[in-house]
Amino acid sequence: MKEILQQFPMKGDITSCEPYGSGHINDTYRVETDNGTLYILQRINTHVFPNVAGLMQNIASVTEFLSARANDPRETMHLVRANDGAPYVVDDQGGCWRVYDFVTGSVCLQKIERAQDFYECAFAFGNFQRMMAAFPAETLSETIPNFHNTPDRYQKLNRAIAEDRMNRVKDVSEEISFALSLAQEVGKLHRLRESGALPTRVTHNDTKINNVLMDEITGKALCVIDLDTVMPGLAAYDFGDSIRFGAATAAEDEEDLGKMRLDVSLFETYTRGFLAACKNLTPLEIETLPLGALTMTQECGVRFLTDYLEGDTYFKIHRPDHNLIRCRTQFTLAADIKRHLPKLTEIVLSVARG
Repeated sequence: MKEILQQFPMKGDITSCEPYGSGHINDTYRVETDNGTLYILQRINTHVFPNVAGLMQNIASVTEFLSARANDPRETMHLVRANDGAPYVVDDQGGCWRVYDFVTGSVCLQKIERAQDFYECAFAFGNFQRMMAAFPAETLSETIPNFHNTPDRYQKLNRAIAEDRMNRVKDVSEEISFALSLAQEVGKLHRLRESGALPTRVTHNDTKINNVLMDEITGKALCVIDLDTVMPGLAAYDFGDSIRFGAATAAEDEEDLGKMRLDVSLFETYTRGFLAACKNLTPLEIETLPLGALTMTQECGVRFLTDYLEGDTYFKIHRPDHNLIRCRTQFTLAADIKRHLPKLTEIVLSVARG
């Protein structure tokens, strides 16, 4: 580690470098120097993110843009460029490393303990949208191509059905029927973006509560972290994915589908936090936020179903039908969101009016 850290302009001599956090993608370490300065050192997972140059250019551009507009230094992550000015360094084995300033006085929640936590999560991602509004989103690299291209996800599903390489299609006719029944509706956001009716924005694309740092004393949101999936997208994508994980009443792999539904109260809580921070959305963007919740949930279910039909090659599974169970929970949630769409639209428009 010492040879890696020597390539960055650290303040003081390194006294410790210990594994840190609970992330599953990158290797993360907490670094401390003899004068008490703290840093985060990460080895980037190049299997998940092979285009490291594009990814790090995204992060450098976004964090520097945010830094210039932040009222509080803790309102954004700060990337520490290497001694040669590069946003990352490469070791002798080809490993790619980056360094951030440690955000002091912060805490990262692993789950929502109370409604106020979800509000703060919403405020953080809404604030991210607001602060990035003037950034030219089209200049960012697609670190995961077609990530939220819903029609493309359906093309992959149709191909998996046609190939039926695991002979599983006959057992999932109901799931396939439900998936295909919403194809047109959940493809609408993509079509609106393609037509220019919805503006392309900078999106985070992993809007979970453990990607938000909170002030350890006040519990208020400070900033969003884990910017590896920052890409061009729609505001409804980030909003919708937060609802998918945070306003669901059951776990992603809950087998008792009777436990899975949308918590409308939490939907309203998130909407209030998101729109309190993000005042720059167009009327159509606001109106289609509930459709974002439906689209992200259905798209996730389609991905699980596709992986199940293809032999479980993408998502990690812990039992043979794990992806099928995940698919069913997402489709159950999507069906409940669809039932509530008029009410959800009413909530969003009411909150937006103030």
